[in-house]
Amino acid sequence: MEKDKREVMVSALQFACTDDVATNVATAERLVRAAHAKGANIILIQELFEGHYFCQAQREDFFQRAKPYKDHPTILRMQKIAKELGVVIPVSFFEEANNAHYNSIAIIDADGADLGLYRKSHIPDGPGYQEKFYFNPGDTGFKVFKTKFATIGVAICWDQWFPEAARSLVLQGADILFYPTAIGSEPQDGGLDSRDHWRRVMQGHAGANVVPVVTSNRIGKEVIETEHGKSEITFYGNSFIAGPTGEIVATANDKEEAVLVAQFDLDKIKWKRHSWGVFRDRRPDLYKVLLTSDGSNSPL
Repeated sequence: MEKDKREVMVSALQFACTDDVATNVATAERLVRAAHAKGANIILIQELFEGHYFCQAQREDFFQRAKPYKDHPTILRMQKIAKELGVVIPVSFFEEANNAHYNSIAIIDADGADLGLYRKSHIPDGPGYQEKFYFNPGDTGFKVFKTKFATIGVAICWDQWFPEAARSLVLQGADILFYPTAIGSEPQDGGLDSRDHWRRVMQGHAGANVVPVVTSNRIGKEVIETEHGKSEITFYGNSFIAGPTGEIVATANDKEEAVLVAQFDLDKIKWKRHSWGVFRDRRPDLYKVLLTSDGSNSPL
């Protein structure tokens, strides 16, 4: 007798953010409902969607945007929506934890239960993306979450550039990888466009680990007052869903709001992953150099 298929429909949302929390949360809810209407089971909202991407500037007043994880109003609202619709929603937010601050995401299951928290591990620091001023390095480690529809791995924006993060999540049993994102132009170099590089890196994670990848990015131009004057980023969207060989199965453009969906047979993908041998033939005993920063002092 053939085993029931484990089929799941995933969704990536894409929209322009205002700097008003209520407006952005309402937009997120509207698009979550649109994704549900298309049949989506797991719906990804972009990184730090409650407002503008404030990390263009180093401003102490922006710490007022952070809120504690417990009883966070946007998480509570998304819990109600998830329960009503029967969908899984990872919810990105700026977390205050006593004197620490994190770029965090709470995973809400289809019954509205909060499955726990992941805190962004890799924190960038460059023109326009000055996150080290605001965020402590995450202390949760890479985690997977067993939701109603799939075991998922969730990492955040700059994490998506690190193959070690993707591999760590799939080693722990992630069926699908999700990456909420805020990325666009570079304020210091208008000619630098990273979008193709950004996309290919994550397609590589999909192909190397034989899992689907879901990425949600914002769109629109955001201008922030900094200590040196105005800073501007045009976020390039291009949210996408990749299949288990890295193939693009759904994509958005760089200007329009989008609700992307794609369906996957997780058992079929699991059998492909097992038969391809990329986990069978791993040699963890040879990878100790990865525990070093410069490769010259590999631990025994």
